[in-house]
Amino acid sequence: MNIWLCGGGRLAGALLPEIDELVVKNYPVVAGAGIPAFDGAFDPTVFDVAERTAFPDGVTLMRLTGH
Repeated sequence: MNIWLCGGGRLAGALLPEIDELVVKNYPVVAGAGIPAFDGAFDPTVFDVAERTAFPDGVTLMRLTGH
């Protein structure tokens, strides 16, 4: 079963052990305080960079795969 999750860190943190792919979009802007991507205890999870795309405006898009 495939699930596309878009939302806050609380839900993503609860489902982190089940996540096998992440798509992360980065903007070259620092905006101050924000919402954590993953909520919960500090427990590093390793993902591999499967694909990285850089755009002329500085935005990067990464597709990460889990183990």
